[in-house]
Amino acid sequence: MVASGAKASPASAYARQMPFVPTFAETAFARVGAIGADPSDDDERRFRKALLVVVAVIVLPISLVWGTIYLALGAPAGLIAYLYFLISVAAIVMFSRTRDAKSFLRIELLDILLAPTLSMILVGGFISSGGVGLWGILAPLGALVFDRARAGVRWFVAFIVVFLGSGIAGEITGGISDLPAWFESTMIALNVAVGGTIVFTLLALFARQREEALAALRTEQDRAETLLLNILPRSIADRLKASSATIADQFDAASILFADIVDFTPLAEAMSAAEVVGILDHLFTHFDALAERYGLEKIKTIGDCYMVAAGVPTPRADHAAAIACMGLDMRDAMSAEDGVAHLGLELRIGINSGPVVAGVIGRKRFLCDLWGDAVNMASRMESQGTPGQIQVTNAMYELLKNEFVLEQRGDIDVKGKGEIQTWYLVRRRDPEAAPG
Repeated sequence: MVASGAKASPASAYARQMPFVPTFAETAFARVGAIGADPSDDDERRFRKALLVVVAVIVLPISLVWGTIYLALGAPAGLIAYLYFLISVAAIVMFSRTRDAKSFLRIELLDILLAPTLSMILVGGFISSGGVGLWGILAPLGALVFDRARAGVRWFVAFIVVFLGSGIAGEITGGISDLPAWFESTMIALNVAVGGTIVFTLLALFARQREEALAALRTEQDRAETLLLNILPRSIADRLKASSATIADQFDAASILFADIVDFTPLAEAMSAAEVVGILDHLFTHFDALAERYGLEKIKTIGDCYMVAAGVPTPRADHAAAIACMGLDMRDAMSAEDGVAHLGLELRIGINSGPVVAGVIGRKRFLCDLWGDAVNMASRMESQGTPGQIQVTNAMYELLKNEFVLEQRGDIDVKGKGEIQTWYLVRRRDPEAAPG
């Protein structure tokens, strides 16, 4: 399939479906396949049109040879083959001008259904005709490939009726030709071999086109899956795909971190839009890697603020330690040569722990978010924090004090909470014991 936004020529679209066609014949097949092409067609419709024309053209010389042989042996049934040839050529010419694929398909199917089957009446039935009526099976097969399954069933019923009726009529009348026995056997072999080859080629090409369409569909599905996992945690994404019910969960213990770039707004005013986005993308990509390293869940970014959580949507006993380690790495990365020191930025980081509610909101643009007092307090720790420092609540201090070094900042006035005691997270006591 061609990439979105690009239009392949009918010739190239058909040629891609036929890798087994030698180079010297590929151009001829491609040009034939371009007859009746419409630039507005999508790849699948373009291929079906091309395949229909190519099959019709392939059968033309076969019908001439078949008709000539019958006439040479004194069988007037050969005239039917010539009539088939003339009708098919006229249909192809008409299609090249009108681009009416439905009419072209209908004429071709009716032509290939009646010509070989009716000729059995003149030749003397099933065996005497050399099984030429078997060519009529191309009509229902063509309907299956180029139309729909229901149409294929109707054409198959028509084939059975005409094939049996013509064969029986030929057996009863005895035909008007007296062909040698060796010719009957030879024609049976040729009709089965050549006709079978045409049928197999038709189905093989269609099957190949279906496989490529399914492969393209799987690629699109994988791309959609990747995009969904970039927005939602895998466990949440799986639940969302399985059911349309509201997704909301209560977690008794989780840790939340907010990180904000100090004085980024005035800095951004002096930069172009591309520079602003480039800096944030570089910085937050680094943070995403840290979140993945510690098994944390990035919740969202709000402007130049980054939010990440531990213990949701999968509870974990070390949620506080895991998010503390990430906070320290984020802070240190701002001044580390192997981090993002070249950006010349500084962070304010706030962390808190407690019960939270997690859920997915929206139907067109999904958003996985957290709510609760613990989330609000973590945000306050960031907004009322100190540049270059990681400010945590007393609840967080109690969870971290045995594994981390913390310094008391003192009491700060938090809106809606009054005076509360806060701490600065300094470092791990044992760097080698970091969770991950």
